[in-house]
Amino acid sequence: MELSSFLGDCGVQLYLIDPSPEDSRIRKERGKFVMQKLYIVRHCKAEGQPPEARLTEEGFNQAKELADFFTAIQIDRIISSPFTRAQQSIEPTARRKGLQIETDDRLAERILSTEHHEDWLEKLRHSFDYMKMRLQGGESNEEAMERAERLIIDLKERTEQNIILVTHGNLMTLLLKYFDDTYGFEEWKKLSNPDVFLVSFEDDAHEVERLWEK
Repeated sequence: MELSSFLGDCGVQLYLIDPSPEDSRIRKERGKFVMQKLYIVRHCKAEGQPPEARLTEEGFNQAKELADFFTAIQIDRIISSPFTRAQQSIEPTARRKGLQIETDDRLAERILSTEHHEDWLEKLRHSFDYMKMRLQGGESNEEAMERAERLIIDLKERTEQNIILVTHGNLMTLLLKYFDDTYGFEEWKKLSNPDVFLVSFEDDAHEVERLWEK
């Protein structure tokens, strides 16, 4: 397993071969989490959408606010999208906690399409209604949700109890949808930069709540 430093040197997390879809369904139904709290974080305000886009000045200030937010919260592990803006958003928190930032491609943002679409917002809406819909050069919501699900399944095998995942708006919505199927396009529209949701686990039950109110 390769870890990145919190100074922003991106590494790629290596994992074992993913289980089959049938195994995934069985483990989702039967597996229990050692993890108690999963914090799903959307990155702070950024200069743009490319993977290398950095945070704006306001975004860097928001990252410090995120670190303040997590000051009194026990965190055992931090996993981030490899995108620069995601790692920069959580670097102050990692530094204060004395933790390294792991990067995982499964937290990267979903690409709607590599082509320009004036009506991209409407197409994004349709992609939540029809999860298999895939535009030219893009990824369907179903495909993106499957990689998010594989990450959650991997976390079931870990011993850490309090984990932060740092990701992007579309992928965050799909992670939340994994735990609560009511999440979709309208919930995506209500997200902020940054944003923080908590998934709490107890036995076979879980609860999703939004923590960020700024």
